[in-house]
Amino acid sequence: MKTKIVLLLILSFFQISLGQNPKENRNLESGVALQGYDPVSYFTIGKAVKGKKEFAVFVHNAIYYCSSLNHKKLVEANPERYEPQYGGWCAYAMGNNGSKVEINPQTFKIIDGKLYLFYNAYFSNTLKSWNKNETVLKKKADTNWLKITK
Repeated sequence: MKTKIVLLLILSFFQISLGQNPKENRNLESGVALQGYDPVSYFTIGKAVKGKKEFAVFVHNAIYYCSSLNHKKLVEANPERYEPQYGGWCAYAMGNNGSKVEINPQTFKIIDGKLYLFYNAYFSNTLKSWNKNETVLKKKADTNWLKITK
């Protein structure tokens, strides 16, 4: 048992030292995902709703703020269901050139039960560009994200 623990610690150290820390690929502000918005609300009401610290959930090295106890329980029961794609970075930018671009948490799209987020500021709403060529951009974004996370 001690050997397994030591091996896990060594592996964790090497992953972090080689730049494979999962947090490095996630769009987090002080460890908080989705800029504090409730991940469940995107799916249940189709709207971005600010979460509350008292309903925080720690999932895969990120904190998600939920807007209710019920939403917190949903995330705890099935965290992968609510995590944003591409680490929470702009889906359009990931598909366009593989870059990590900030998002506007109120600009999003649900595709096949997955949450995709987009940059929307300064007269540039990348969701509109995404919608014009979604199939190609999604395929490229999936490929680019695999390269980043390997």
